[in-house]
Order: sequence, then structure tokens, then C-alpha cells
Amino acid sequence: MISKLNLENILFLDIETVPETESFSELNATKKELWKAKSQYQRKDEFTADEFYDRAGIWAEFGKIICVSVGYFHFEGDIRYFRVTSFYGDEVQILKDFKNLVISHFSQNKHLLCAHNGKEFDFPYIARRMIIHNITLPYKLNLFGKKPWEVPHLDTLELWKFGDYKTYTSLKLLTNVLGIPSPKEDIDGSEVYKVYYKDKDLDRIIKYCERDTIAVAQILLRLRGDELLHKNEIKYI
Repeated sequence: MISKLNLENILFLDIETVPETESFSELNATKKELWKAKSQYQRKDEFTADEFYDRAGIWAEFGKIICVSVGYFHFEGDIRYFRVTSFYGDEVQILKDFKNLVISHFSQNKHLLCAHNGKEFDFPYIARRMIIHNITLPYKLNLFGKKPWEVPHLDTLELWKFGDYKTYTSLKLLTNVLGIPSPKEDIDGSEVYKVYYKDKDLDRIIKYCERDTIAVAQILLRLRGDELLHKNEIKYI
């Protein structure tokens, strides 16, 4: 039962991704053909591969991570804190820093990683990008040979489904129905490409990513029946 989990053993996270290059024209000829084939089902005849390229960030083979935000609970007696920090900039360094955090502070069997739709997006995306960059996977992301109940991942989307696998509930919708402040107060995922490549405003994306991470923690608190975090309990590191 999630009410039995020790909150201090959970690393909450969210990632932001963009296409590996700003424009389709920057890809080499082979990658262009591969992108055309990969995106054909989604874009059909409505968009050319070039027109659809701003969405390439959702695929680890054609995108890259520009920010990973993490958060974790810390208790000092009856005082509760939620500490938030972010890794951003060069993707290789982001992945190495994230891996070092997981290994140094969240590598024990009792530790869990938690994200919204993490099992379908965040966790496999991070793992794939690590392999692409020849970074050895930390134990928490290496699922080979693990039984389903041995996978150290929590997914707030999965928890909200309650076994109903035919539905998808976005983070924005779920925070709304649960009375949690929306993390999409400034931008949402569809705007990250523009803010990164056109506006060159990485700081804005970092803040957005951190709000998503906090929202994931708030959802888990609501699912447990716990009091939501107050602003004075959130500490940015």
C-alpha cells in the first residue's frame, strides 16, 4: 500500500526533451529517411516529415534531454521539507549527474523512482539516452531480468488508473481534479521546443520541469491521503 511507503525513500522526477537538432534540414540523409519512416504513422498525410519535426523530442532515437528535475522528502522531526534540484545543459553531463545522484543516494532496495507516466516515457527515455551515450545504466534503470514486482518504479499515472489500462490522464488534468496547483501555469510540453530553440530560454524550461516534479509529489500525497505541500516546505537547491 502506498500509505506504507516511506516518502524519504522516493526520488520524484520529470524530464524535458527536444529534437536533437533545431531543424529537420540539419539531419544527415540517413537520419532524415529514418525520421520519415518513424513518424509516418503519427503524421500520416497531414504533415511532411519536416513540418512534423518539432515533435521529434518525444522519441529517444531522435531527441535529447535538456533538463532532469528531481525532488525528495526530508523530515526533521515533525517538520517536512521537499527539496528540488535540476540537472540541465549538456545531455551527457545531465545523465552522468543524474546517475551519480541515484547511485549515491537512491541505490538501495528500499528506494524508488517516481514520475507521471514514467514507465512509458521518463524512465525508458533516460535509459535509452544513457545507452546511446555509452553510459552504463544504474541498477534502478536496468530492468533486464527483473520481475514486475521487482521494478523499483512508481508511476502516478498507473496508480490513478486503478487497473483501467484503456485510459490516459495527463498531469495537467490530474492536478486539476485533485485540487493541486497546476504546473502548466506558464508553458506546457508542446511549447518546450519553441522556448528552447527559438526563445533560447532554458531557465523557463527548468522552472517548468521543477513544477512538474513537485506536482508528481503532490499527486502521490493526495493518493495517500496526506496533506499537500505548502510553499514554505519546498526548498530549491
